[in-house]
Amino acid sequence: MFDIKGIIEKQRLFFEKDKTKDINFRIEKLNILKKAIIENEKEIMKALKKDLNKSPFESYETEIGIILDEIKYTIKHISRWTKPKRVKTPLSLFLSSSYIYPEPYGLVLIISPWNYPLQLALSPLIGSIAAGNCSIIKPSEYSPHTSKILDKIIRENFDDSYITVVKGGKEISEKLLDEKFDYIFFTGGVSVGKIVMKKASKYLTPVTLELGGKSPCIVEETANIDLAAKRIVWGKFLNAGQTCVAPDYLLVHKNIKNKLITKMEEYILKFYTKNPCSNKEYPKIINKKHFNRLLNLMKSGNVISGGQYSDKTNHIAPTIIDGITWESPIMQEEIFGPLLPVLEFKELNEVVLNVNKNPKPLALYLFINNKKKERYVLDNISFGGGCINDTIIHLATPYMPFGGVGESGIGAYHGKESFLTFSHRKSILKKSNLFDIPLRYPPYKKRLNLLKKFMG
Repeated sequence: MFDIKGIIEKQRLFFEKDKTKDINFRIEKLNILKKAIIENEKEIMKALKKDLNKSPFESYETEIGIILDEIKYTIKHISRWTKPKRVKTPLSLFLSSSYIYPEPYGLVLIISPWNYPLQLALSPLIGSIAAGNCSIIKPSEYSPHTSKILDKIIRENFDDSYITVVKGGKEISEKLLDEKFDYIFFTGGVSVGKIVMKKASKYLTPVTLELGGKSPCIVEETANIDLAAKRIVWGKFLNAGQTCVAPDYLLVHKNIKNKLITKMEEYILKFYTKNPCSNKEYPKIINKKHFNRLLNLMKSGNVISGGQYSDKTNHIAPTIIDGITWESPIMQEEIFGPLLPVLEFKELNEVVLNVNKNPKPLALYLFINNKKKERYVLDNISFGGGCINDTIIHLATPYMPFGGVGESGIGAYHGKESFLTFSHRKSILKKSNLFDIPLRYPPYKKRLNLLKKFMG
């Protein structure tokens, strides 16, 4: 059993030594993390294979490569990010200069999920290191092999008074959340996110919540059907649909519905073969609980493609389901698996109306070749982020923030946004001592009109 209070106390004492505030210290630790990931690449891939049946290519594409890119980008820019930034000062504060100083929060708790168990633990850690914090990582108990290699990497390369991994189940998470942290970063489902936020409120701890929701994929009549089919199939069935930004359901114009589905079936066959459940490169469902939940959701409509599954390996083939309405069971929760329900529409205003009746999604995907209609959708639906004429890839760039809105999340990260997320920005105004304008001091007499000239 972990001595959680002891770990927290050690990290607080280490943080108070101010070592983490040294930019060279932060860069050194980021380089150590990068080196450790590269050295353990094969072990990481083996762990991801055991936990999720991920292929080496998918493991590198969606986990290892993204982390290495993020570290490289952060090291390149960290010196500029950490410098105090001078900003403008209003005329009413004449002979002053204004600065924003980024400073670390202190002790950070990172709670990561099982679907991308390495990437979603280490991506926020990169931001925490860059900002100068100490960190405790709580990985998911549902991906034990990746949690084990994550623990090994951290334990062998970092002192536990600086960064440590705390493994365990729900009880450990609850004990951690009962303690006082300076920042909490959580990735997971909405229901647990609400618990995290409630726990954080005890100490008024700031949080980032990376949640999820039902992300729509809209295919308008003007779309390139072949490309749309290829990119939807790739994005939906990546990691067997166990991706927070996976297209959750398909909204397709009625005039192209049959053509699109036919093309999607072709790409499913091309990508995953006739028997996806025996495909060594096709990921499995994480555990029996989620496997059975998905089999129940599959009953919501008519399976028109796929539907095969294996009880022995927890595999479910890429499955397209028709005969769906907005009231169907599969439309009442985030699917988080390889099931794609299909709804059709006649006009885009129907789409906007129906999507907006539901909680704001984490992602939205729009396949279209009409700029006016594209703008209409973007202007009228609120969502975390997304793609035009593609899926998923908007989260793979350090140049844009990634995060949700409303029930799909609070806050954002990646690239500079990660550094800002884990930094408090301290505002400082430096006043000159050369002379002191008496206007602001009482008695005020008849100075109101003069004040208005400065501040009006």
